[in-house]
Amino acid sequence: MGLNVSFRILVSDPLAEEGLDLLKSEFRVDVKTELPEDELIKIIGDYDALLVRSGTEVTAKVIDAGKKLRFIGRAGAGVDNIDMDAATRRGIIVANAPEGNTLAATEHTMAMMLSLARNIPQANASLKKKEWKRSKFMGVELNEKTLGIVGLGRIGREIAKRANAMGMHCAGYDPFISKERAAQLGVESVSLEDLFRISDFITVHTPLIKETKHVINAKSIATMKDGVRIINCARGGIIDEKALYDAIKNGKVAGAALDVFEEEPPLTSALLTLDQVITTPHLGASTVEAQTNVAVSIAKQCSAVLKGGSAKYIVNAPIIPAEYADTIEPFAFLAEKMARFLTQIVGGRVDRVDFTYSGELSQLGTNTRFITRMALKGLLDPILQVPVNIVNAEFIAKERGISYSETTTTESGGFKSLVTIRVKTDTMEETMSGTVFFRGRSRIVSIGGYTMDMIPEGYVIVSRHLDKPGVIGRASTILGRMNINIAGMQVGRITPGEEAIMVLNVDSEVPPEAMDEIRSMPGIFTAKFAKISDNLI
Repeated sequence: MGLNVSFRILVSDPLAEEGLDLLKSEFRVDVKTELPEDELIKIIGDYDALLVRSGTEVTAKVIDAGKKLRFIGRAGAGVDNIDMDAATRRGIIVANAPEGNTLAATEHTMAMMLSLARNIPQANASLKKKEWKRSKFMGVELNEKTLGIVGLGRIGREIAKRANAMGMHCAGYDPFISKERAAQLGVESVSLEDLFRISDFITVHTPLIKETKHVINAKSIATMKDGVRIINCARGGIIDEKALYDAIKNGKVAGAALDVFEEEPPLTSALLTLDQVITTPHLGASTVEAQTNVAVSIAKQCSAVLKGGSAKYIVNAPIIPAEYADTIEPFAFLAEKMARFLTQIVGGRVDRVDFTYSGELSQLGTNTRFITRMALKGLLDPILQVPVNIVNAEFIAKERGISYSETTTTESGGFKSLVTIRVKTDTMEETMSGTVFFRGRSRIVSIGGYTMDMIPEGYVIVSRHLDKPGVIGRASTILGRMNINIAGMQVGRITPGEEAIMVLNVDSEVPPEAMDEIRSMPGIFTAKFAKISDNLI
């Protein structure tokens, strides 16, 4: 195979030789690591592709300077160090290698759990100090113990497979995995509260987002079994480290195995002073095989893109076909926001999503799939660690046991075009409709059968309440007392004196205590807070 000197690739972080060899056999490759941003900006204009790991910050300035860039590859799963907005605006394909370190992280978690159960690091350290204290390191068996797995993505599923083989009972929590799919994985699907209550060992495998930050805290630890053991090889910040320290000191938690911390390196962490805590310095993906796998994966994708093909794991949205852009693009962005909204206000695990395209949208044929995929992205990515886009949204939905359908109809309720999304969970269902008016002005026009005229932006509170005087006023008073400004209000009812809906647009996030107070008001049936992202990728 001849060398293609017309394309140049810059590798700005260490990459396994197997990946470099693949690229060097086809293209001109320069390896220049630990470049400061200003140096990277000076040279990036000469390159067609940039390959990084976590060390290089691919900022908007770097991307703007990369006039020839066609591909940015991350040899690993996370893309937090890449400005996705800037890359997408420039039409640069961004891809990652999400599966390459799955087994490495899985095996590290199993090793940490076994070490925690049998006190292996402590016993090793003791014996190397010439001590022989067998009784001090009495352990517990994993057989017939309950392992609680928070998050049933790739790693969580692999852990369940191995834990089942060791005779453990696996209980799992994942709002996007159906009970049937969990059962197929050998996992009993339970609520997060029940998982904490019944588990002997708990391992977390979720992204660090607002909903998962400090999900293990003093309150949740209090509901756990005495002597529970906790493992975190996912993300620092999922566990409240002060609460974990206190729980180990008072004997509630028997021990913890931690590969990640809120601040790294955690050299001042009090957890390092406890004999019941075993630690490693963020080694979850640190195997020869994992580094080879991600390097080869990203090298193959880079090669494919430079030769006119497609990457397997694109993490930013491809371009909408030009002939349909004027119609599809605004509805796709609206559907993405509607679905993001819905996933925050429904309860339970999502089983099914139905899309109905009405009016002129019914004439688009299979091109409505772009809108569907954008909506699936909006539904899935608020809580998932893997980047979701219109390329992988269908695959991820299927992987999590979520079915969906598309229906078209010429009847659109008086609107020129209408998109309707119905989300069905194991406990309820919710429906939302929206349309796009002249010059791309989008509106949500109904929620749960109640007529609306809502701009799908910002922070929103949605409540179902008894249609009687004072309910709306008391909710407004609570928000006012907390200095939360109401930017807009929509109310709707079908029968006076019965259930009604209130949608409040507010200028800032609403703290949980305010939502709890609103939910405790007489006449309030349900109240949910949602953030409708402005990110349209």
